[in-house]
Amino acid sequence: MTQIREPERRSRILRGRPYSLDEFASKYGLRNEQAESLFTRFGPSSIELDLLMAAKRRPPVLQDGIAE
Repeated sequence: MTQIREPERRSRILRGRPYSLDEFASKYGLRNEQAESLFTRFGPSSIELDLLMAAKRRPPVLQDGIAE
């Protein structure tokens, strides 16, 4: 009998430190729905998300490491 194999799920390698959802939304001034959608599709990697936002021409509204 032929055995049907499920496709393997490959996890992404995390590049850079992970963002929290709130941190990502705050940094780019995104609504929660927008941030959650991007976060779910592209993962928590700060490098990946920063590159994505640069490609979308969305500069950060908050700079890294600045706390007011």
